[in-house]
Amino acid sequence: MKQIQDPAYKHLLSPGKIGSLELKNRIVMAPMGDNFAEADGHCSERIQAFYEARAKGGAGLITMGVGAIAYPMGTAEPYQVGISDDKFIPGLKQLTERVHRHGARIAIQLQHAGKTAARDMAEGRELWVPSIPPQSQSDMFNSLTRAELGAFIRPKGGQVKIRVMDKADIQQMVTWFAEAAERAKKAGFDGVELHAAHSYIIAGFLSPYYNKRDDEYGGSYQNRSRLLREVIAAVRDKVGRDYPVWLRLDAYELRVETGITLDECIKTAKLAQEYGLDAVSVSAYANPDSGAAFTQAPLVNRPAGFLDWATEVAKNISIPVTAVGRIEPDIADKAIADGNISFLAMGRKLLADPELPNKLSENRADDIRPCIYCYVCVSQIFINERVKCAVNPMTGNESEYPVELTDTPKNLLIIGGGPGGMEAAAIAARRGHKVTLVEKSARLGGTLFFASMAYPDNGKLLEQQIKQLDHPNIQVRLNTLADSALIEEQNPDEVIVATGASRGKPDIPGADAKHVWSGDELRKIMTGEGKEIARQKLSMMQRAMLSSGQITGVTGSIEATRKLSNIWMPLGNKVTIIGGGLVGLELAEFLAQRGRSVTVLEPGHDLGAELSIVRRWRVLHELNKLEVTLVKKAQIEAIDADHVHYRVKTKSEHPDLGLEANLISHALPTDSVVLASGAEPDTRLADTLSAAGLTVHQVGDCQQLGYIEGAIHSAALIARQI
Repeated sequence: MKQIQDPAYKHLLSPGKIGSLELKNRIVMAPMGDNFAEADGHCSERIQAFYEARAKGGAGLITMGVGAIAYPMGTAEPYQVGISDDKFIPGLKQLTERVHRHGARIAIQLQHAGKTAARDMAEGRELWVPSIPPQSQSDMFNSLTRAELGAFIRPKGGQVKIRVMDKADIQQMVTWFAEAAERAKKAGFDGVELHAAHSYIIAGFLSPYYNKRDDEYGGSYQNRSRLLREVIAAVRDKVGRDYPVWLRLDAYELRVETGITLDECIKTAKLAQEYGLDAVSVSAYANPDSGAAFTQAPLVNRPAGFLDWATEVAKNISIPVTAVGRIEPDIADKAIADGNISFLAMGRKLLADPELPNKLSENRADDIRPCIYCYVCVSQIFINERVKCAVNPMTGNESEYPVELTDTPKNLLIIGGGPGGMEAAAIAARRGHKVTLVEKSARLGGTLFFASMAYPDNGKLLEQQIKQLDHPNIQVRLNTLADSALIEEQNPDEVIVATGASRGKPDIPGADAKHVWSGDELRKIMTGEGKEIARQKLSMMQRAMLSSGQITGVTGSIEATRKLSNIWMPLGNKVTIIGGGLVGLELAEFLAQRGRSVTVLEPGHDLGAELSIVRRWRVLHELNKLEVTLVKKAQIEAIDADHVHYRVKTKSEHPDLGLEANLISHALPTDSVVLASGAEPDTRLADTLSAAGLTVHQVGDCQQLGYIEGAIHSAALIARQI
């Protein structure tokens, strides 16, 4: 397709330079650990196809993450890229050649993980550090499921081995960096990024918090920056003055009293310029004293969280500055136009949609599949799995599931307009099938519509999914039941059922009371679909208010419905949520933000097990700030007009038997109860259609509970196979 540059992004899409390196635009794929290399550190088809897809998508520069300069030493991931030996060059060269075919440039980030070299710890090797790391406590393990705890890396032999680097070790480290840079040049990389952030080895020396040495490599800033200066000089000696080399820096080390500050970051940026480096990339790090720290830095939860710091760095140097950290393209375009930064680095956004740069160039910003910041991607790293993306099933599977035109176009009927049904329709239509998508309600989205109220980033995904249904091969029919008459009318070759889970009420005395709401009932009321529920549960005044909202179209808009929820919801001030999974926790945050006093009762051992690890850390952190009460292992006994009665198993001392289990009864005062548990796959419609002789596929929660990620991934797989 001919590219017509969108004037809204003309600065972001304009050419740029890093030293001698000319780039077609200012969009950089940020370096990330992805676990896409092989177990021996080599680059095979999986990782080559992954990076080629981002190059084909239009990024000006790809930065390959965490190239291990001393592989296998100093590695943090089980499938990390090695660049410590010439044997790695052939695979790396194949990768750079594939990227170059599409007009993109590619660099590799050079890294030694230092104190966070998890593979060294797991395999019994010493962790190389500037000095003994300060002892710290963290609550990050408290909210992990038992399965996740089993997947976390543990020290071999039960004890971490520490090696405080002597001067010979330091010189070895310098040599590793320099020789890795030379290999990168031989492999066809257009530049290298020296990783001097995130508490890795160079950052460890720079940090007054982690570096407590009393020799010429510790103490003053001049001493703490000595390793970096030696690395830069050695790298330049190997690759020459004209080869592009730049630095990744921490603007701050957060959650420590004596860490790197912006003032020292600016000093290091000036040092980089003085020593002939071509750019700096500004990030940040937070001491992991809590799981939520990872969402403060480097995996920033706050939009444009590091942009102001990058701007301050740019004011003090003349070489280019790259900004990263959840920055939207329009914000970056303005920052570039104002001269505040030179380049925008994107990580998670290019996992969600590698075609983002091309779509901006082609005036198709509305077609971009948005990152919903669910942290599924990085959470995989914590359990030693390959990165994936909740909204893009192709991430890491680029060579396995291409969207190819079909040789045998079929007439497909898709039943259910939630995320699974919409995804299946869009992919099947692009492949050449004729698709009729039917939805029994008046709007698309299913439970994703209500989920978008509780977590606004979901709304961007819903909007994009609806947009992609604007295709000549797709007919959408709302307010339509999939009955026998419809089946006869459509006469489909195959049927995809995407009707979601069944959500029955639990067998709890009082669960049918007027002040007890199922998640479905609450969703239907707030989205204007529950007229019969309103008659049963709402007062005349409440029904009038709801009716007014429907008449004016309020409940037809996510944003308008969200605003309405700040004024009115059919719930009292004290709300008890039964079920502490994904739905229960996100609903608890939503209600607490609207002034409700919320208690969550979870019958099991784990909270938010369906949430990715890092997202769960963030949600639990927010719930704590909102003073939401969370109770695990709560056995619900009954619900009456004013209380929820439950028991919790505790342990107490017994004079004869030692510890024994006790069940302590509680009567929790409550005005309203929301049932956020009991969802189960619902195969009834699929079974009926199959029995009638139709070829039937199931996607999403009607087949297996998987929420947004499960619905999109299963739909993508089925739609590619038909």
